[in-house]
Amino acid sequence: MSNSPLTPGVAPGRLPAKSYTDNFTDHAPPLEPHEARVAADRCYFCHDAPCMTACPTSIDIPLFIRQIATGTPDAAAKTIFAQNILGGMCARVCPTEQLCEEACVRETAEGKPVEIGQLQRFATDTLMAKGVHPFTRGKPTGKTVAVVGAGPAGLAAAHRLAMKGHEVTIYDARPKPGGLNEFGIASYKSTGNFAQREVEWLLKIGGIRIETGRALGRDVTLAELQAGHDAVFLGMGLAGVNALRAAGEDKGNVRNAVDFIAELRQAGDKSALAVGRDVVVIGGGMTAVDAAVQSKLLGAQNVTIVYRRGQAKMSASGYEQEHATSAGVRIITNAAPVAVHGNGAVAEVEFAYTEETPQGLKTGPETFRLKADQLFKAIGQTLSGAPEGLRVEGGKIAVDATGRTSIAGIWAGGDCASGGEDLTVTAVAEGRDAAEDIHAALMG
Repeated sequence: MSNSPLTPGVAPGRLPAKSYTDNFTDHAPPLEPHEARVAADRCYFCHDAPCMTACPTSIDIPLFIRQIATGTPDAAAKTIFAQNILGGMCARVCPTEQLCEEACVRETAEGKPVEIGQLQRFATDTLMAKGVHPFTRGKPTGKTVAVVGAGPAGLAAAHRLAMKGHEVTIYDARPKPGGLNEFGIASYKSTGNFAQREVEWLLKIGGIRIETGRALGRDVTLAELQAGHDAVFLGMGLAGVNALRAAGEDKGNVRNAVDFIAELRQAGDKSALAVGRDVVVIGGGMTAVDAAVQSKLLGAQNVTIVYRRGQAKMSASGYEQEHATSAGVRIITNAAPVAVHGNGAVAEVEFAYTEETPQGLKTGPETFRLKADQLFKAIGQTLSGAPEGLRVEGGKIAVDATGRTSIAGIWAGGDCASGGEDLTVTAVAEGRDAAEDIHAALMG
């Protein structure tokens, strides 16, 4: 219900045509070769490399930066891809300010880290632009592996398994591969159809077939995958969305933020997307920020993020929060939704002030209302029906350190699996490591 007649304020085409082009260009343009060399020269090439320790995929950051500094960006790219085959996308979307760059010695000493994310993008883009794939497929093993989900975890697992010589079939419910990278990331972070270009480049390893429009449980069962393959890896992400548990949340123009972001990502004409005058986003993570900022970029007049805890508890990084406020988004903390008001469609959202106590989060008696003709829910996603027989832990598929599930021959990784953070780079690491364990198991 993105453009209900009950709320004429939700409408497309709020801005001049040129504004859409300008607003959704690359928000962090790539470094030029000279800029990359200058940025690389700032690295101390630390022996103990705290940046490398902070990277979930353990990329040898000092090495690849030295390779850029010495004029060999292709070698730098191979160093990155050896650990993170989706290093191109991760360079664009990783919260580097919370990971490698936060650990950088330059950050500690000067408050200005080496631009690791930008340097990683420079190296990976340089090699990918040549259409070169840095790895070759191993000798065929005769083993086949099913991978469910063509997102970061599934793609990373599939690539590593193909490198080892296994035949891989990826099953994905959506019409396109890419998962979160294709459907769940702000458009200004990944421009030029990069997610699809990255998938096409990754598939050059050979030995990987993708079947789109094939959902686990609907089009293929876990038992069928087990019967037809030597191993199964589950990396289907989280398809469900948590409920607000607030009265009236079923009113018109109340949407899941992930659906809004996916719709925007796939839109050929952004001027055709409906957006409200007064948009409220509930949540405190990257999805909330992406939905809020893009609402503003589409022409919303007033956009507010409301989070139930304090600002320090928001999972969106300080950099992302600052990006939101600089785009004109207001952030309200310590407030939880209690009701959605309106005649058929949302007109106001009522919030109660909250307080964090030793006994947990407490909701106070005092409330306030925000005008809203469009409300986005960005309060976390859930596993949408775990395959029968698999143990679930904390709402996710339970796995051990190697990604093994409670059923022999089935591994899982990424957002659908227990442990780790819901980040692209973490999903890549889990898919890669599970693939190594699958290979070890299959080869005895």
